[in-house]
Amino acid sequence: MGEIFAGRYELIDPIGRGGAGAVWRAWDHRRRRYVAAKVLLQSDAHTLLRFVREQALRIDHPHVLAPASWAADDDKVLFTMDLVAGGSLAHVIGDYGALPPRFVCTLLDQLLSGLAAVHAEGVVHRDIKPANILMEATGTGRPHLRLSDFGIAMRKGEPRLTETAYVVGTPGYLAPEQLLGSEPDFTADLFAVGLVGLYLLQGAKPDSQALVEQFFTHGTPDAPEGVPAPLWDVLAALLQPDPRSRFQTATGARRALAEAVELLPPPGPDGDPVEVFDQLGPVPPDFTPRSLQEAAYETPPTAPSSAPSAPAQPSGAPTPVTAPLGVFGPSETGSFHLPPPLAAAAPTPRPQQPQQTTPTAPHPYRQPTPPDAPAVPRTTALAPPPAKVTAGILLAAVLCFAVGIWALTQV
Repeated sequence: MGEIFAGRYELIDPIGRGGAGAVWRAWDHRRRRYVAAKVLLQSDAHTLLRFVREQALRIDHPHVLAPASWAADDDKVLFTMDLVAGGSLAHVIGDYGALPPRFVCTLLDQLLSGLAAVHAEGVVHRDIKPANILMEATGTGRPHLRLSDFGIAMRKGEPRLTETAYVVGTPGYLAPEQLLGSEPDFTADLFAVGLVGLYLLQGAKPDSQALVEQFFTHGTPDAPEGVPAPLWDVLAALLQPDPRSRFQTATGARRALAEAVELLPPPGPDGDPVEVFDQLGPVPPDFTPRSLQEAAYETPPTAPSSAPSAPAQPSGAPTPVTAPLGVFGPSETGSFHLPPPLAAAAPTPRPQQPQQTTPTAPHPYRQPTPPDAPAVPRTTALAPPPAKVTAGILLAAVLCFAVGIWALTQV
């Protein structure tokens, strides 16, 4: 059985690891479905602040994979996202190498669509690369990507968590102005989109530094081998070294991409379709969520042997109750039957209470109090606070502590 986190998320198996946390496949006992859970591994002030920023991001878009919920348990925190099974664009390139231009255009259009939604919230992603672009396992159908990993994303105008001279991002996908330490901007994300497009068309990571030098020295170079000229015009406008010469918005780049697709030659009849495989596979064979191992209801205690038997149901068999399990698909359901109601045991009149003329049957789930038992005064126990309240208090305390340490480091 997996570890249950915060009484809700049952961790199953690790499916990824980053610099600040590990990503697990988990079972959400409340929503009764599988999710991806990112568990924070470090606890320094900067990491905690980045975690708080990332889990606070809420963007509802079909091509954005943003956090959906969070939880805290003792000294650990996590947030959850949809479980995406098709791996990343790096997996697709590893399987096929260079991809067909029209397939690449579909991917770039979806990426720009999701990025437009991110920028509309004032957020700069700052780490767009193939490994952070996840794929749904669609087989040979239309591909569906999700922009993920907002660990170093920030809103424009927010204070930076690193010194100005410190460059944050992945080498090889940084815009020239990022290397110079300028403030993060939307156009830096668009530069990375251009590099991703070139990577998909060529099947290999482009040399961004050599490419920038070509732009500076000779202006816009000719289209590289394997890149159609109409599509290269769009990529070249994304890869301009001067951010003022690039597309200023993801929506503008998307419009230009739509026009370029109209100029591409039709796909050949012999082209093999690109298949996006399921990279996660099934859950471990020995795993079953604990909530599904338990009975859907607790069997009531058996009535005393002296109780009369329950009357037969007049309508025949008891009414079946169907409980949807929803583990591996909506078609899986379980059926059980509710037992007939228990008959109350015949009461025994108490001799010390002759004034009671009409005996009352005891509650079927409560044991009767012996006649000679002394009266026990009832006490009221304070219920423990709900898990959400405890988790919220803990995360608030951690955040205050992290902000305090960060503030001291700035003095």
